[in-house]
This record gives sequence, structure tokens and C-alpha cells, in this order.
Amino acid sequence: MNTLSLPLLIPAAIHLRSSRPAVPSFPRAITPSAALRATSRSVENQTLEVLEWRALCNQLTPFASTSMGLLATKNAEIPVGNSPEESRSLLEETAAALAAMELMDSRRLGLSEILDLSDIVERAIAGQLLTVRELCAVRSTLMAASSVYRKLQNAARSDNRVTPLVEILEDCDFKAQLEKKIGFCIDCNMSTILDRASEDLEIIRSERRRNMEDLDSLLKQVSTKIFHAGGIDKPLVTKRRSRMCVAIRATHKSLLPGGVVLSVSSSRATCFMEPKEAVELNNMEVRHASSEREEETAILSILTSEVTAAKRGILHLLDRIVELDIAFARASHAKWMNGVYPKLTSQRTMDESLSVEIDSVQHPLLLGSVLGSSERGSNTFPVPIDIKVDSRAKVVVISGPNTGGKTALLKTLGLISLMSKSGMYLPAKNSPRLPWFDLVLADIGDPQSLEQSLSTFSGHISRICEILDIASENSLVLLDEICSGTDPSEGVALATSILRYVKTRVNVAVVSTHYGDLSRLKDNEAQFQNAAMEFSMETLQPTFRVLWGSTGESNALRVAKSIGFDARIIANAHEWTERLKPEQEVERKGSLFQSLVEERNKLKLQADKAKAFHRDLMSLYHELEVESHELEKREKALVKREAQKVQEDVNSAKSRIEKLVAEFESQLVTAQADQYNSLILRTEEEVAEIIEACCPHDLASTEEGYSGDYSPQAGEKVLVTGLGGKLGTVVEEPGDDDDTVLVQHGKLRVRIKRNDIKPLPRTSETTPNLRSKRKVSMRELGNAMEMVESEPVRIQTSKNTVDLRGMRVEEAMYQLDMAISGRDSGSILFIVHGMGMGVIKELVLERLNKHARVLRYEQANPMNHGCTVAYIK
Repeated sequence: MNTLSLPLLIPAAIHLRSSRPAVPSFPRAITPSAALRATSRSVENQTLEVLEWRALCNQLTPFASTSMGLLATKNAEIPVGNSPEESRSLLEETAAALAAMELMDSRRLGLSEILDLSDIVERAIAGQLLTVRELCAVRSTLMAASSVYRKLQNAARSDNRVTPLVEILEDCDFKAQLEKKIGFCIDCNMSTILDRASEDLEIIRSERRRNMEDLDSLLKQVSTKIFHAGGIDKPLVTKRRSRMCVAIRATHKSLLPGGVVLSVSSSRATCFMEPKEAVELNNMEVRHASSEREEETAILSILTSEVTAAKRGILHLLDRIVELDIAFARASHAKWMNGVYPKLTSQRTMDESLSVEIDSVQHPLLLGSVLGSSERGSNTFPVPIDIKVDSRAKVVVISGPNTGGKTALLKTLGLISLMSKSGMYLPAKNSPRLPWFDLVLADIGDPQSLEQSLSTFSGHISRICEILDIASENSLVLLDEICSGTDPSEGVALATSILRYVKTRVNVAVVSTHYGDLSRLKDNEAQFQNAAMEFSMETLQPTFRVLWGSTGESNALRVAKSIGFDARIIANAHEWTERLKPEQEVERKGSLFQSLVEERNKLKLQADKAKAFHRDLMSLYHELEVESHELEKREKALVKREAQKVQEDVNSAKSRIEKLVAEFESQLVTAQADQYNSLILRTEEEVAEIIEACCPHDLASTEEGYSGDYSPQAGEKVLVTGLGGKLGTVVEEPGDDDDTVLVQHGKLRVRIKRNDIKPLPRTSETTPNLRSKRKVSMRELGNAMEMVESEPVRIQTSKNTVDLRGMRVEEAMYQLDMAISGRDSGSILFIVHGMGMGVIKELVLERLNKHARVLRYEQANPMNHGCTVAYIK
């Protein structure tokens, strides 16, 4: 069998670019032990969390063009350089993307047309047969990727700054032969396999068309003869049981001697018969259809194997496309926040006066929240700060008042260091310069943990200890309020020792403190640098400016005096300041120890109370959980029982109507002319009895018996429409000025509005007799039979439900088409699209309105939020 006319693809050798990590991952000079690696990863993850790195990566999400780039930015899996060279390469890619955006709109580049083929390739590798639509997705993605590469090449010829983007894709194999082969075999516009895909398929389809022409011509002639003979109202050629046939009245079946009855109408008045002359032609059609399906399966199998053979090249191409997409996302982000290109230094040079020099940098998350807001006031932008670290300094000590901006400064420095490593521009001015840090380690916030019995001080010290274990000479260390939460004298001594140790271990360490003694370290050691957060004595508010080289003061007494404290209080405070000399240190320690013991006892008492409350809360939670499970079981059993009863009633009604029709037809043949009226009257009465038995009299009588002034009584059984028509018992009657009723359903007590309470239905004695009100005609009898046969039971299950929430438009429409195609005739499909913005809902309604298999549909209503019900033909 000559299945494909194109030559088989031969996988080419693929030279992969050096893969870059998805999250910040830093090299080690010495291979650490397993415990140290685990500690390092934990500290790095905690640093990323406290710096809100994921939130920063999410700022790139709106600028991603592909679903793969969208997922990478949402999960904070963007490339981060493992070396200064890699980070500079990422920055060059961002600059190249900015240059490309100047030449053309990024939307014209066509990245959005590239699909994520990873799942399709995995299915092919697993041996599953790819569908026509999946193969078309492979072809369109390969074509779009090749088009992107050509457009970048053309842009690079006009501006060589775009060259780094071309280099991302230049080692990729775009699988042109595979793309051409799929295009040769499949019409992706119609999603069909072409005749030219194989010689056998072309022959089979040609013979099938000729056979169908002969069959159609024959059946049209037969149907015309039946029409002229009065056997049908108009000629009709149709298909039943996958065989072509003609329609004929049941009373004229003799016009087709030797014919085969394939089906009858619901009223049994019309038969669908296959003439004996068409039997062989229909058999031939069945054989041709089977052969065509086998040949199409063989073609899809070969194309699937081609995709499997090209898996390495396709996956490598997708990796490079993600890298390209994120480069453009970084460029769009840089334009969005007016960022500038940072200069990364890999080692300290003495000819530069500053190792970190950043002018007017703004916290990127604070800036992003303002840029993303619809209301941008001039005073809502974060205050820009300058960061100036001397080239000889290893440790910077920042002092100043609370809420002065020390923590924000530490987080800003940590974030922009990570941004520069990942190729992102900085929200600063001029030309920012900073070192490349292999590790960014931070102890910011309150790591207190009651579960681990750690106080605030213990938590900080534990984190600092872990940081010192993994820090290297190229690391950035950020410590907020170092050694706070303990005796000030011991805290100062321990902080001094830690900082003297840190200066010999890391590249740069920035610490904030309220200990004034730490600012004196600069007096004797040049590797220390001071900075202070400015505080305005006129407004008594921080200005959030950094004074590099200055020492901050607490200004507590001065602020208290400005607020208006009594002069005697201020004077006494000054006296105590003078008295607190070193000789009173022992007394201070004793009083401090006593206050700490009292505070510990208070915390222990509070912890015991919290534990008891948690225990009671969990007990109540488990009790409610058990009750919830029991309610769910009872509800499922009730639904199942009601469904079985409905189905039994439907089957019973159908059987009785069929029996009644058969008796009527048999009696009609033998009845005399004067007996017709009595026969019809008797039949109508029996039909009325069937309809009366099937009508929901309880509901009808409930609605008729309800009046707006109905007032339920305590102990009365009522129907609660607010709970889906469930039965409840009135516990408390409504008051004169209260419109709610306390109702108990099982063990659940709820207050329900009086309008949502209905009385129980009246007895059957008060139900009007349907036979006395109307009679049923024979035409209504036929309609009742068709309704009983065609109307499906509306019970929602997982098998007849398709959930489209959270999907993209193309994926949702594909899942909807697959669900409709997989449903049997006469069934129901529940389509859950949610509320949201309504985009998916509108597309679902449009698709259902045009779909050939959808008989009708019911839109979402207050009883069925976010779900459309479709009835399949």
C-alpha cells in the first residue's frame, strides 16, 4: 500500500542550547552535603517568598503571547542567569526585543499562533493515535514558529540589535518536512483527510462516490414511483441504521415487494424500507465506508509516528519559543514601567567609587500596583530612593525610626538584584550599576513559630545562622532589625559579632537596626558604611529618603515633646536617660528578666486558651462534617429513588399508550361506521386516564392552594422552595414584624422567608377530574407517545456533563464539540460554563444554535446557575 506520497522524515541532529533554570538557582563553589542543600533551598525559597518574587513574575503575565509563556510567568518559572554572562545574555535579549518592537508590533510577529504541543507529543510517544485536529495543531505551530524566525531574520537585517533574538531560534529544527507532509495529507481548514493522502484512499473514495450516485439515483426513482402510486405525500430518501432507504406509508408496503423494513415512525404510520434492488448497493456502501475508515486510520498512524520521531526537535523548539516569548514579555514590562538597562559587575574594581549605584529606584511591586490601577494620583507613586554602596564597604548599617522605610529599602534592593539576574529592566533612572549576586538571602519579617516553640528572637537567630552557613563571597545578605527582641546590651554585642563575621564572607550585606551602637562600627573599620532614613522634625513624619553616610536617631523624646506631652514627663525622661549608665546594668537586667517572665506566663496562658478553643472548634467541625456526609448520602439515595420512579412511570405510560393504540387500530379495522364515535370516545377516555395518572397533581394543587396571606403554624409540615422543594417542619411561627420562619430539615435549622414556604398539597379528593374537564384527540395521543418516547429524564451526572470553566476559548469549543459528538441521540448534555464575564457562555450559545445535532437548548436560570442544558437529536 502506497500510503504517503511524500518521503519519510529523517530526524536531524539537534544541538540543544544550554538550558536555563526556571526559578532562581545558584551554583556552589563546594558541593554541599544533602542537609546543607536542603537548608539552602529552604532559605532561598523563603527569601523569594518574603521578597514576593512570584508577584513580580506575575507582572509579566499580561505581556506573554503564548500559553506556555503565560504559564511560566504565573508559576514564576522564568529564566534566571546562573552566571554573570548568562544574566547579561538575558538582558541583551530584552534589549533586542525592545529594538524589534520598535520595528514592528509584537502581535504581528505571530507568537500567539504557536500552541503548546507538549501534551500532543506525549500522547504520540505513548502510542495513542493523534486526531486530525491535533495533527493540524502540530502543522500550524511549526508554520507559525518558522514564520516568527523569518520575521526576526528580516528585522535583524534592518537593525543588528535584534540579532540576539535570532540566535535563540537559529539552532532549532522547524520540521519543514513534517509540516509539508501533514499539509499534503490533511485539509486543516475542513479538518478532513485528503484523497491524495494515499492511492488506496483515492480509489476507495472514488468507488464509493460512484456507488452512492447509483444508489441515490435508484432510490429517487423508487421514491418517485411510490409518490405517484399514493404511497407517500412527497418523495423522501433518507438513511436508517446506516443504510439508505425510502419512506412509505405502512398501508402501502406492498408497493415494495421483497423490501426490508429498517425503521418505523413514532406513530407507526410511516415505514422506512430498503428496496431489494438497493440491498447490494447498500452493502457495497458499508464495505467502502469501512475500508475508508481503515485507510484513514493507517494514514493517521503514520503521521503520528512521524510526530513521535520528531519529538526531540519539537520539544526543543517549544523551549526556545518560551524563552523568546518571555524576552518580549520582559521588554513590554520594561516599557510599561519605564525601566532602564542595569549594568552588572562581576567583581569589585577599585577604580569605581561605588559598587552599588542606583538612582531614584522605585519598589517594582508598589509601582506596578499604581500603574495597574485605573486611578493614578500624582501622590500615589512610591517614593524613589537612591542606593549608594561604597566599593570598599561590605556591610551597610541602616538606622532610623519605625515606618521610615528601612524594610522597603531592603526588599527593593533584593528584588532589583533578582530582576537584573533574570534579564529585567529596573524602575530607576540614569544607568544603575550593581554586582551580580549568586545568592540573595534575606531575613525580613517575623519568623516566630508557636509550633516550633520559637520566639521572635529565636526565629531570627535561626534564620541568620542558616544564611551564614550557605552564603558565599558573591552573595547579597539582607537582615532586618538584626538581633532585635532581646536584651539590648546582649543584642548589640551579638549583632556586632555577626556583622564582623559577615564582612569577611559575603559581597554585600545590608542590615537595618535600632541599635545606635552598631553605627559606631564604621569609626574603626572601613568595611562598614552607615545610612539613615530621613525624618522630618517639622511634620514629624518620615520622608522615606536615604541619607548615605549618616546615622539615624530615634528622636523619641523630641517627638513626644512636639506632640504635647507634659514638660515634667519629658524632664523625668531626660533624667532617666542620664541615670541609665553602665553601672546600673545589673539592675536593668533583673527588671528586664522579671518582665520577660511575666510576659512568658501571659503568653502561655493565652496559648492554653487558644489550644482549648482549637480543640472545641475541631470537634464541632468533625461533627458537622459527618452530618454533611450523611446529608449527601441521603440526597443521592433520594435522587436515585426518584429517578427510578420517574423512569418506571415513563415506561408504564409508554406501554399503556402503545397497547391502547394497537387495540384502537385493530378495532378500527373491524368496526362498523356507526361504531366509530363510540370507539373514539372510549379511546379518548382511556387516554385521559393515562394523562391524569402522569400529571403532577400535587404540584398543581399546591400552587392553586397557596395564597399570599398563608401563615404557617408551629409543628406544621411544609414544602421549603428555598431548599429545592424539600419537606420541613415549622419550629417557630413568624412574628408580626418579622417576615421569616424558623424551619427544621433533618438536623438543620434555618430561617426562610415566608414567600419561600408552601403548604403541603391537597388530597386527591380536591383534585379536579381531568376526564370531566377535557377530552384527548387522536392527534394529541400521537403527540403524547412522541413526548414519552423522546423526552429524556433530566438527571445530571458526571457522564452527561462537560465543565468548560477556566478553559481558553479554543479549548472550550473543542471540548464542547467532542462532548456533543459523543452523546447518544435523544440524550441530554449539561454544559457548565460558569458566570464570569460571559465570554464562554456566549460562544456556547452561538455554537449550540448552529450545531446540527442540537435539537434545542435551555439557557442558565436561577435554579441552574452557570449551566446550559442541550437536547441532542
